[in-house]
Amino acid sequence: MLLTRKRRVPASSLAPETVQPAKSFAHAPPLTTSPIATDRASASVIPRRVWRGTTWLVLGRVYGSLCTMAVLWVLAHRLEAAAFGRYTFYLAVFVLLDSLADFGTGQVAVQRSARDEDSVPEVLAATRRIRFAMGTLGVVLVGGGAVVFREPGSGWILLASLYPVTHVFELSNTVFRTRIALGVPVIMRAVASTLVVAFVMLLVALGDREPAHMLCATAAGSAIANVVLYMVAHAHLPKRAATHAPIALMFFAALPLGIASLCQQAYFYVDNLFVRAWCGASELGAYNIAVRGLSFMIMGALFLTQAAMPWLVREHREGRLGQATVKLGQPLFAIAGFGTGLLVPWSAQILRLFGPHFDTASGSFRWLLGATAAIHAGAALMTALVAAGMMRSVLVIAASALGVNVLANLVLVPTHGIDGAAAATLATEAFVAVGAAFALGRAGISVMGGSRAWGWLGGPVGFALAVWLSSLVARA
Repeated sequence: MLLTRKRRVPASSLAPETVQPAKSFAHAPPLTTSPIATDRASASVIPRRVWRGTTWLVLGRVYGSLCTMAVLWVLAHRLEAAAFGRYTFYLAVFVLLDSLADFGTGQVAVQRSARDEDSVPEVLAATRRIRFAMGTLGVVLVGGGAVVFREPGSGWILLASLYPVTHVFELSNTVFRTRIALGVPVIMRAVASTLVVAFVMLLVALGDREPAHMLCATAAGSAIANVVLYMVAHAHLPKRAATHAPIALMFFAALPLGIASLCQQAYFYVDNLFVRAWCGASELGAYNIAVRGLSFMIMGALFLTQAAMPWLVREHREGRLGQATVKLGQPLFAIAGFGTGLLVPWSAQILRLFGPHFDTASGSFRWLLGATAAIHAGAALMTALVAAGMMRSVLVIAASALGVNVLANLVLVPTHGIDGAAAATLATEAFVAVGAAFALGRAGISVMGGSRAWGWLGGPVGFALAVWLSSLVARA
């Protein structure tokens, strides 16, 4: 996914920063190996493969984020403020396209394959058809909508909107994800990031200043990587053909996740509509740089929980999901709280790296730092809901969060501008984390009971302590 979700998003995305890390092709485990078989002796401990997979994902994300930051830095200096704002707006819209094309099929494919590897051909046959249908719908909605509403560069936007259809090919990486052997997908995402940088820099060198052209360059790099990923993964897939394609079964299994994912992306990016309408494209560009900083900082939460998903599914089967979620989520929240707190006094200086006028978003960035910490808690808790198969709860929380975000933006953006949009994000992410903990508790999966509750204070306490310490340094 483009402007990476502020939170739990599908692994693929248009923007280069969503690139995921990898080992070499030669290290992909054989298909006959049972997932995490070597970790069964210590089932209650987070398997080494989870940490190893997360490390690769984070390294790849860092590379992808550096590529994205390089693109944004160049375009921030080469495009007019309004044109740069439109470019970031298009990226936000395309994140929704990514979620629509995925529509929960990625997570369902991993969940079903982790339970039964023999079902891989049937799972892929069904989920690929679902992705093709949803990707085509996205072309009609976004590409067609750009033409109907006469957006600047509408023809190029229509062309770029074809990119999410290539997520059909990306589904082949399921065979690697179920084994938490993420080398091949990561390398392909790194290739995508590199291609995007090359294509955008070529346009800039040729004197192009049209943001829709830059969007096409971004889409082209990611589309090529998806096709190559399919070609590489094909050798690791079962040789037999699918006997049938259980499309209806897989669609209804993915439906709650698909709607929830759309809601999650919508409540993250709907503020673009409010900011563009009330504050203009120039302010939107500055605000989205702050959002990009958030996207960079949540990579640990996104990829650790993504890598831990098969493990959490097995822990739930053994009746230890609450304990596993606490073990995963509380340290993650505490580290995120302290790390983001350190940056609060330096928000203006960080944003000025993109240009002197970008520090107008420093107030927004401070709110988003708080949201970043909340996302780390929410990511672990929401992933636990998915591992437990509580898809209805995931959907209810995501839909409710979208309502909270829209209402907060309606109230705060007209009066507080981009700072109000960022505050709405913090409120929404806190709502998600609390809602997920409540849903788990109602299902008898305790993550807050007894002494466990105190561990969650590590996030806010660490944040406050880090702000104080960093402020002392800033004043020195």
